[in-house]
Amino acid sequence: MPPKRRRRVLRWIFGILGGLVLAAVAGILIWSQVGVMAAEPEPLAAVRADERITISDDSAGIVLAPRTGESNVGLVFIPGAKVDPWGYAPTLADLVVDEQITAVITKPWLNLAFFDLRGLSSFTDLAPDVASWMVGGHSLGGVRSCQLAADAEALVLFASYCANDLSGIDLSVLSLAGSEDGLSTPEKIADARDLLPADAEMVEIPGASHASFGAYGLQAGDGTPTASAAEVHAVITAQVGELAAALR
Repeated sequence: MPPKRRRRVLRWIFGILGGLVLAAVAGILIWSQVGVMAAEPEPLAAVRADERITISDDSAGIVLAPRTGESNVGLVFIPGAKVDPWGYAPTLADLVVDEQITAVITKPWLNLAFFDLRGLSSFTDLAPDVASWMVGGHSLGGVRSCQLAADAEALVLFASYCANDLSGIDLSVLSLAGSEDGLSTPEKIADARDLLPADAEMVEIPGASHASFGAYGLQAGDGTPTASAAEVHAVITAQVGELAAALR
């Protein structure tokens, strides 16, 4: 093949490959923004109006902190796939007020935790006065939190389970499941139990569905909750608060 023709063919091939890459990137960007589950207005408004909580909104995450008293334990919370981070503020508000825990709700790149390659310090730096950190997340966010757990003092899984093996590390772990969860079912969580340390605390919340761990409405494929949001939040607050107390 003559050199000029070879160059034309190569330019044509590279042009097609470049176009395919651009199309794939554009498709991912569009898909990541479509169908994002929004925070329910009323529960979020109640958090915003709560004078016991200070709220800071940063490009990396949302910081909820108690307005008074010392908060020396924090939780970096990673949202589930395509869920508005604000949808978890109502879930974590009681932890902030009742347990003096600072919560940092991350804002994952492209609304998907797996695309977010930032380390834990990108979020703990938002609350520099906190001494001890837990990391956790809901659903896919929980899977990502397992990958960051080595840099924290405790791991909290909210209707989630690990894909990487943490069974051999010294780490406090709390796993919260919902009895009516149709996505991260109690059976799936039990099947992944061997990836956690032997002393991990496994708690099933009666009546909780997958979406019960946030305030963003119904979710396709989920079960029907039989527990109220207040009942689920009470269990979450008590269990995570107990873990936080052990870190103080």
